[in-house]
Amino acid sequence: MPSNAPLSSLLSQESPLVSDGALATELEARGCNLADPLWSAKVLLEQPDLIRDVHRDYFAAGANIATTASYQATPQGFAARGIGGREALELVALSVQLAAEARQEHLAGHPDAGPLLVAGSVGPYGAYLADGSEYRGDYVLSPAEFRDFHGPRMAALVNAGVDLLAFETLPSFAEAEALLSLSRERGVDTWFSFSLRDGGHISDGTPLADVARLLDGQPHVAAIGVNCVPLNLVTPALAALREHTDKPLVAYPNSGETYDPGTKTWSQDLTAAAGAPASLGSAAPEWRKLGARIVGGCCRTTPRDIAVLARRAGNA
Repeated sequence: MPSNAPLSSLLSQESPLVSDGALATELEARGCNLADPLWSAKVLLEQPDLIRDVHRDYFAAGANIATTASYQATPQGFAARGIGGREALELVALSVQLAAEARQEHLAGHPDAGPLLVAGSVGPYGAYLADGSEYRGDYVLSPAEFRDFHGPRMAALVNAGVDLLAFETLPSFAEAEALLSLSRERGVDTWFSFSLRDGGHISDGTPLADVARLLDGQPHVAAIGVNCVPLNLVTPALAALREHTDKPLVAYPNSGETYDPGTKTWSQDLTAAAGAPASLGSAAPEWRKLGARIVGGCCRTTPRDIAVLARRAGNA
């Protein structure tokens, strides 16, 4: 069952919200092999109970928001595995069910933990390509093609009862424009978060100023921000967004490592690390001063990282 408190109303309150951390990292720690074009969506097919367990662990760590295992779950991606459209959308709905069950189980033992939200993850077209395109944004689709790709999954997430839609790791301004148009029809709050080329531009080179101007003033856009970016890029990116919007900001970077889509491995970027904050927990106060009302983690972060954020936010 969806939360009775929409994201936009919660963001108007004094306390910040804490989102969860990496899903795939925790699934791999539980023995899942995610070297697959479906990535974490593969586990919806094979061991869905593990996804529920990870969501529950993040709630136990103090997260207010669980992000569904639908980032790379698309009818097109499942079709490559011989799965039809109806079953694919049932798997998308299952991702919502698993997060909602984890919330219910956590609240059963911690009735004062709420409000807890389920965010329906909508990854970019580049995630479906599974070649690192979500960090480049170098694909070109028409607005109609973006609509055909994203629309069915968005509808399945909303129909399954998400509290909000999270458009994540967006590298493309054209894709953000298409998702903005599509999301007006859905009747739920959204957040838009982007991958970055540098502290002032999203991955396709569009200035963050243009992104902020696109989304500012849109009533159903509850927050704007960045995710799956190195720690050192978060502060300049939030500052760039804040110059052009008063909307709440969202930040959930990765651990500071760099992903190689060719080898599908992570490594430490020593150049970036030299000027980066030591951790999510140490950087979060500065991000909040810049207007970040939702803070969490992305790839390679864990419930331990989220527990630190939650303690600083007063959630645990």
